[in-house]
Amino acid sequence: MHADSLRIGIQLPTREQAIKGSYAAAPLLDFARQAEALGFDSVWAGDSLTARPRLDPLVVLSAAAAATRRITVGTAALTPALRHPLIGANMIASLSHVAADRLILGLGSGFPMAETEEEFASVGASFQGRVGRLDEITALWRTAWRSGEDGEPAEFEGRFWQAEHLDRLPAPAVPGGPPLWLAGSDTPKVLARAATRYDGWLPFLPDVDAYARARRRIGELAAEAGRTVTPALYATVTVNSSEPAAKAELEHYISHYYGRSLEQMSSIQAYAWGSAEKCAEWLGGYVRAGARHLVVRIGSLEPEPQLKEIAEVLLPAVRALGPSTTVGSNQP
Repeated sequence: MHADSLRIGIQLPTREQAIKGSYAAAPLLDFARQAEALGFDSVWAGDSLTARPRLDPLVVLSAAAAATRRITVGTAALTPALRHPLIGANMIASLSHVAADRLILGLGSGFPMAETEEEFASVGASFQGRVGRLDEITALWRTAWRSGEDGEPAEFEGRFWQAEHLDRLPAPAVPGGPPLWLAGSDTPKVLARAATRYDGWLPFLPDVDAYARARRRIGELAAEAGRTVTPALYATVTVNSSEPAAKAELEHYISHYYGRSLEQMSSIQAYAWGSAEKCAEWLGGYVRAGARHLVVRIGSLEPEPQLKEIAEVLLPAVRALGPSTTVGSNQP
């Protein structure tokens, strides 16, 4: 598939398993293999230690990459602050030698919830200033991943982190490391950071018009910087021919996942429920607004039964919507 074409991925149910009290890896690998066989372009894993516990995404994705052949693996989203930057750089470089060019890292500074602040405290990370820390960690990673190249520095001097001998760390399989996407909203500062510092933008905006405006702005800023940024979307769907049943299942899911109501969460995250056709049309609005890599989370604690219908109905319907495009210097 051409790098600029519309791509659709699916979230691995690591958190869903944990909610049900299971941490078995085999079902996750079966899910990844099935997703590849059904035609999804990517599989993704989220990250949390104590706020929304689950298996480590870098470990899970390493196994998923080894268990598949074609499909991209990615984090949606990894919280770099939960790991020492050098450990993170080493783990990601190691993962890249399993996944090679099939790896994307969606990165977040920390979900704005009290549980996340407590999670940061549990590993000695500062919740205050977490946005600047994220940008600095990614700068350190990139320095480390390029440090073995001719003339590239092996030291890093930042506001929060300093490091030497970065050239002693393993180099990633892909020179310079994997693409880094910013998981963020549509504030002017986020859009500027995504356009100038990151390789992709992964929001979960519930308003398609707001998404379209933000996508256009990133295009303008990326053009000014001479860069290309992939516009993505993180969205949750619950598929059922009965719309009331789909909504009830999604309500149940959200209450167990976040301890909050669908009404509360839908003000900040993108959700759809109902038939696969209806969910496809809803996602199509984002595609028409410029989204080019959809990361779909199934809003159910039992996501496997919905996977096949989403693949057979939603995937072709969304993919039929239009030509490929990526936010960049010549995009509308």
